[in-house]
Amino acid sequence: MLGIRFVTVVPGGSVSVRTSLLAVLTIGPAYGFQLHGELAARTAGRRRVNVGQIYGTLERLIMQAAIESAGTTDDGLPLYRLTPAGHAEALEWLHDTDSAVGDEWDDLVDRVLIASSLPRTESDVDAQAIIAGNRAWWITRRDAAPRGPVDTAQDRLAVAAASALAEAALRWLDEAELQLLTAEPGSIERGLSEERPRRGRRPAAVLEP
Repeated sequence: MLGIRFVTVVPGGSVSVRTSLLAVLTIGPAYGFQLHGELAARTAGRRRVNVGQIYGTLERLIMQAAIESAGTTDDGLPLYRLTPAGHAEALEWLHDTDSAVGDEWDDLVDRVLIASSLPRTESDVDAQAIIAGNRAWWITRRDAAPRGPVDTAQDRLAVAAASALAEAALRWLDEAELQLLTAEPGSIERGLSEERPRRGRRPAAVLEP
């Protein structure tokens, strides 16, 4: 998995279920339990949520016109697909570099892991452009660190921590880019899994918008 040795695995992470589901749906229509597995796999286990939360989020996305019904599978599982608004929101989130204070590292890792897993021809997601945008953001953050004297030992430690985080992010982005450039075809980018769940409750029929 892309750069996993650099990642502190924190189940749940900071990325929202909403935006990550929209990002996965850029590949094409999927059903709820399928999205549950895709989310865990494409974030290397960083994002684990229960199936009920997945279906609750999908219902809200339908009401907000970000996704819509795409029919059902051959065995009756409801499929969901992006609307144009949902597709635009997914791309905006993937290419964004802004984060809440304290979430910068988690957001970086989640966005790059998900983006790197999406087939470009199907999703319109350019993982290398996302890496480049994040690299520019972290360079700016590193270079903006105070250079002059600081008041207290805690100030000095905080500046050192911010600098260390920026340097770690830039090294990880270099590793991510290298893996994208040298990986065997299909080893990083991949489509939706067709493996059916072996257990779990059949979801209710999809709500029509």
